[in-house]
Amino acid sequence: MAGEPRWTVITGASSGIGAELARVFAARGYALVLTARRHERLEALADEIRQAHGVPVEVMALDLEDREAPQDLAEMLRERGIAVHTLVNNAGFGLRGYFASLPHEKQLAMIDLNVTALASLTRLMLPGMIERRRGGILNVASIAAFQAGPYMAVYYATKAFVLSLSEALHDEAKPHGVTVTALCPGPTESEFSDTAGLKDSRLFKAGAMTSAEVARVGLAGYEAGRAIVIPGAKNRAGAIGAKFMPRFVSRRIAGLLQGMK
Repeated sequence: MAGEPRWTVITGASSGIGAELARVFAARGYALVLTARRHERLEALADEIRQAHGVPVEVMALDLEDREAPQDLAEMLRERGIAVHTLVNNAGFGLRGYFASLPHEKQLAMIDLNVTALASLTRLMLPGMIERRRGGILNVASIAAFQAGPYMAVYYATKAFVLSLSEALHDEAKPHGVTVTALCPGPTESEFSDTAGLKDSRLFKAGAMTSAEVARVGLAGYEAGRAIVIPGAKNRAGAIGAKFMPRFVSRRIAGLLQGMK
């Protein structure tokens, strides 16, 4: 209904693309629910946004690697009477290295966060959006979704899942007035690259976009109702190239860009 706050839940909002998405959504007048593990960072961002944009901001600190966390978040939203207009599934991380030697538990945690939490939150929030015939979901995938990625095998696979799920749900939800968009950034200046161990790779040495640029393009594409948004001409060219070149070529290029020695 007109006049209701457009509540937007943003996961992984404490830094990087997530924090910048919070800023650009707030600048467009969306009310925010910020969630991540680091409560103090979320509170600092919430204070900044309230002062800058005058929109309501709620903080709900959770660790979405915990399989109970999506349901806990849904319950917290119900308790506060928040009907979600937009869900931004941004939380995720990557690891660089050999699949056979990277820590087993960390790789499973990556799947839990990048795939299971995203799918769970999407399933929990989408029915209400369809019932209200408004809003949508912005899933942060990656240009990694368009090919296999030696030395980041699990990360690339999780982002392929995010892209495929988002594209399918885009078509399912569109007749009900709901948008589902996959945001597929390339190399981006954020804490993600430090966690993944990518800063010294050829991929990042070739140039990276800022998190603010990615967030701005992502919101514009989502509001335009697009299924896939790829920020940056170089990244769009790379995604197109991966689609048409033989898969053995695209995965070798990906492996070279990861720069393992």
